[in-house]
Amino acid sequence: MIKREVYEAAIFETIKKGATIISKDVKAAFEKAIEKETSVSAKEGLTDTLRSMELSEVKQNPLCPDTGWPIFYIKAGNESRIEGGFVGIEEAIRDAVARATKLGYLRATMKHPLTGDDPGNNIGMNIPYFTYKFVPGNSIEITYVAKGGGSECFGGTRHRIVAFADGLAGIKKCVIDNYIASTRAGAICPPSVLGIGIGGTANVAANLAKEAACLRTIGSKNPEPAFAKLEEELYDAINRLGIGIMGIGGDTSVLAVHIEYAHTHIAGIAVATSSNCMVARRAACRINDDNSVIQLDSPNWFGGR
Repeated sequence: MIKREVYEAAIFETIKKGATIISKDVKAAFEKAIEKETSVSAKEGLTDTLRSMELSEVKQNPLCPDTGWPIFYIKAGNESRIEGGFVGIEEAIRDAVARATKLGYLRATMKHPLTGDDPGNNIGMNIPYFTYKFVPGNSIEITYVAKGGGSECFGGTRHRIVAFADGLAGIKKCVIDNYIASTRAGAICPPSVLGIGIGGTANVAANLAKEAACLRTIGSKNPEPAFAKLEEELYDAINRLGIGIMGIGGDTSVLAVHIEYAHTHIAGIAVATSSNCMVARRAACRINDDNSVIQLDSPNWFGGR
């Protein structure tokens, strides 16, 4: 059985890691962007940003002053035995978020949407937010994602219904139009990790886009060749726009383009985009039935599909 004291400690350490340490794949993407950048200003911006993130790990400070929404993805083994069950897991997550906020790893940014009441600990209605996936096995994997305010608000997430008659060309136009509009809004901090959800209802497409942006590692490809090809085509097309880091111009406007999809109604195709800021903060751990804990380099959310 997975003991409560074990998962409580693991959850807090996962939040702390996600808040302060840049993921290996994100760092590699920055290094690649710096190497190929031809704009002096953009190269300097990318280099300084990477250096800042490296110092955050050394000083144990937040990677970005906006620590965003606390979002958790829980991949649960169907045979897992958990002391306190999933209610206990959610209680432990709330406690860990409040503790991380008090210690300064997270800023208190979550407020009541009408009154502006601020509990001061990032705990409130539907916050933290939980998404579950059940798989065979007896371990649980918990991923913490900090979805930044800039990448989410003011146009960072958009959706549109594309007619079947418009097909692939309509999907591409929708995605590129969305990204241009998002960067013009001045809040998403490019170069982003762009997640795209295709199909399903509007909320399904939006959820898939967020998962693609936040949980896919940079360099991964959709396993279906047609979608992998579309990812590459959109990656090339958006980078040719010349938006660059923070919109100052440059060769890298997105660090990656990730697509996830759902079957859809013949009436139309929902297309959603979700921009994850360049810091792309996340961390994940696996807690085994023998109470061993493994820190994961990848959230592994899509493993096994």
